[in-house]
Amino acid sequence: MTLFPEPSSRASSAVPDSATHAAALARVRAFLFEHRVPEQDIARAEADDVLDLLVVDCLLVPSVRRYTESEVADITGMPEEMARRFWRALGFADVTADDTIFTDLDIEAIRILQTMVDLGAADVDTSLQLARVIGSSMARIAEAEVAPAVRGMIGSPGPAAGTSVEAADRFVRLADRSLPAMARLLEFAWRRHVQASVRRAILLRSRHDPGALPHLCVGFADMVGFTMLSQQLSEEELAALVSRFEDVAHDTVTARNGRVVKMIGDEVMFVTDTAIDAARIALALAEAYADDELLSDVRVALAVGPVLVQDGDFYGPVVNLASRAAGIAAPGSVLVSDEFHTALLSEIEGLPAEFAFKALRPRLVKDLGRVQLWALHRPGSEPLTLDRRASKRWERLSEVLHELDDLRERGERLLSGARRAAPDDRSDRPPTGVAADTDGDADPDEAYDFS
Repeated sequence: MTLFPEPSSRASSAVPDSATHAAALARVRAFLFEHRVPEQDIARAEADDVLDLLVVDCLLVPSVRRYTESEVADITGMPEEMARRFWRALGFADVTADDTIFTDLDIEAIRILQTMVDLGAADVDTSLQLARVIGSSMARIAEAEVAPAVRGMIGSPGPAAGTSVEAADRFVRLADRSLPAMARLLEFAWRRHVQASVRRAILLRSRHDPGALPHLCVGFADMVGFTMLSQQLSEEELAALVSRFEDVAHDTVTARNGRVVKMIGDEVMFVTDTAIDAARIALALAEAYADDELLSDVRVALAVGPVLVQDGDFYGPVVNLASRAAGIAAPGSVLVSDEFHTALLSEIEGLPAEFAFKALRPRLVKDLGRVQLWALHRPGSEPLTLDRRASKRWERLSEVLHELDDLRERGERLLSGARRAAPDDRSDRPPTGVAADTDGDADPDEAYDFS
């Protein structure tokens, strides 16, 4: 869903006939007059061919800019410094003392925040923290809505003279439906997610002692060779690749009772409440990417234990272990921590065989010490197999991309170390021909291979 016209509407190569253009301009001017936009502003936007931008401003913030920062403080009773902190928390830059950019909508927003604090629903620090989450989340939603139209405008021939009028007219005609629809959709998604979060919190409270950190399963899936691929692809191809990666990750995780925490370029982080759900997701991710003709394989890792939950994200040694184990995993495979292996065995006791394990030699993981990892796979299959590919060329491509990615990172580390080290300090350099560990957290002779 988007609030903006299709790129072709803004970048059409055909000049509209004079009657159509005049009718569209009349509707746009009437809309702007109705919203009390001064004639000189309309004339300037028309001359600069940015009437669509002027209409968007009126539609999205339908209130006159009339207040300075000090005037907002006087009206609301909130100190200027506190109002400035909330403004920054929402993701907006500071303004000068004389800027009259604030509207009645800004006054209303500050009063809402004040009411929440006065009612005891949140203290100041919690309100600021919530404002930061709201600001960053809304910024992502806004960018996701605008980006397709912007890419279309940039990649298309220059617009014919006056086409901002047609785009502005389309904004005006769609505004009554698209804006309220998007607002209702956002509210619906928020209510559903709050409901789900409260349910999870209540269930976790019943399982753990008061004040204890929740025990969750944390997973990472990292696409192999993304850095090299991104350097070879055009912007459109890279956008399609990232979009496809996110589609597969979201569908696979959410369909199996998982929650996507965040997408980090070529990596997805997810959490589950049970080990069996996490294991099913991990194997499904490895298989889904192996079957996809557009994407390369993923390396998947799982860990379980207490995690700190803050601002919708998760922190702690369990998260670090899962992240680093994903860097150790071979393309198309799933690694799990020793604790996860134990937890999964406990959950599947008495159930039909759905999972199989193969122990790896203990690994030295950076900042976490020596850990025992297990390869998770389906019964009757080897942990690492690429025979699902349509051709063996995919196997070689995945290996080459992985090796090139590792070599690039190894080279960067060596160059960085060479700048800091003395000329005769060569004791830490790995022997020639030994592949470097992606994260520098494991001994080369402990690399595993199931082929």
